[in-house]
This record gives sequence, C-alpha cells and structure tokens, in this order.
Amino acid sequence: MRMLLFIPGLLFLTVFMLIPLVLTISSTFVENGSFSLDGYFRFLGDAYFLEILWTTLFVALLTTFCCVILAFPAAYYISKLKGGKKAIMLMLAIFPLLVSPVVRSFSWMIILGRNGLLNEFLMATGLINEPLSILYTPAAVAIGLIHLFLPLMIVTLVGVMENIDADLFLAAESLGASKAKAFLKVMVPLCVPGLVIGSTLVFVGSFTAYTTPALLGGQQRVISTFLYQNAITLNDWHAAAMIATIMIVITFVVTGLFQKIAAILNPRG
Repeated sequence: MRMLLFIPGLLFLTVFMLIPLVLTISSTFVENGSFSLDGYFRFLGDAYFLEILWTTLFVALLTTFCCVILAFPAAYYISKLKGGKKAIMLMLAIFPLLVSPVVRSFSWMIILGRNGLLNEFLMATGLINEPLSILYTPAAVAIGLIHLFLPLMIVTLVGVMENIDADLFLAAESLGASKAKAFLKVMVPLCVPGLVIGSTLVFVGSFTAYTTPALLGGQQRVISTFLYQNAITLNDWHAAAMIATIMIVITFVVTGLFQKIAAILNPRG
C-alpha cells in the first residue's frame, strides 16, 4: 500500500523529465531521417567547441576545488558550535542562496571591473600600478560560481561533520596520534561521503550554470552560453540538443570519477 505513495511523484518525473530527456537525446542520433553520428563527430572535431568545453571543465573543476578548500574549515567550525550560535552561523552561510544570481553577478561586476572596488583598493595600497583585467575572464566566472555554490558545500559538510563521534578523536590521540594526524586520519575519511555529494552538486551546478558565466564571462564562452546561442540566436535546436547530450554525458562521467575517488579515499564506505 505504501508503494502507491510513489506513483504521483514517479508519474511527474516520468512525464516532465524522463520522457523529454529521452526525446531530446534520441533526436540527436537522427539526421536527414536516418541514424547518424555525424553531428557528434563535427562537434568533437571542432577546435572552437573543444576550447569552450575545456574552458567550462576547467572553471567547473576549479570552482569545485576552491569550494572544498574554503568550505571544509568553515563547516568544521560550524559543526562544533552549539544551539543558537550554530543556527546563526548556518543562517549566515545559507543567506547568499536567498539572493538572485543576477544580483550577485552584477555585484561582482562592480567589484571586479577595471574601475571596480578591487582595483581601486589594490592601486590605493600600491600593490599594483594599473588596473587588473579580471572581469570577463574565466577567473571572474569562477569567483562568481564559488560565491554561488559555496553555501551548498558548507551545509553538506556540516551535516556530515556534526554526526561524527568526538570520542573517535580521543581514541586516536590516546593511541599516540597528534591532533593534526587524528584530523587527517579520522575526520577527512569520514567526511568523504559529504565531500562527494557536495562536490557533485557544485560541479554539476558550475558546469551547467548560465546566468553567472553570461554576465561575468562576457565574450568568454562556456558550454551553457554556447547552447543558448545555438537554441535561441541561431534557432538550431538539433545542435543545441547535441550540446545538451554532451553535457549530460560529461556530468555522469565526472560524477562517476568522484565516486571512484571516494572509494579510494574511504574503501570502507
């Protein structure tokens, strides 16, 4: 009887996600009324598309790496707090998610521009003699995406860390491990599930994001803006469907690699 509760959600996902997804992917293998892979060969043999793809992968992986590095100490600190203090810190961590990506991107444009706050500060302190060209580069896109997805990584890691028994650290230290070694040997392996989930969320979000790259990247294209150009500007929905399919395949491949890395770091799961 309880299985009946799954039917409404299952029907919704099937009708509005699975069927459109299958139709989109299957349409990419049909060209001039017959089965063909020529479209994929053209894309994968196009130097311009490959450059866009590598740029997108680089930005997504850089964003994921930076989010892990920045989120881990912040999540550890929050997980050790109690009661109201933890609630306040979590609220502050989640607060950026309540602001529109468009608003955040325009804020970074003001900060990173040639006459922006960052360049003015660096020039005023004498660290640079002329403004840095940060805006409309992959670095600007990565900064915007880190700001966008860092809260997801923090919340995911906090959920894992607060459930780790503190007695495990005491046991490690009683056996001769230093605090640093106990942290590396106990905390990090036990956080691997959270790291995998958080990294997957951040990578997929960064790889498929449109608004932030479109505003902060300028002429620096990523695969999402390239898809938009083909679908809306050029009205080439067949090419757009192939780009979307390539994005889906790469997302599954990278997610699988994250799982493999997790299995190596924490063989016991």
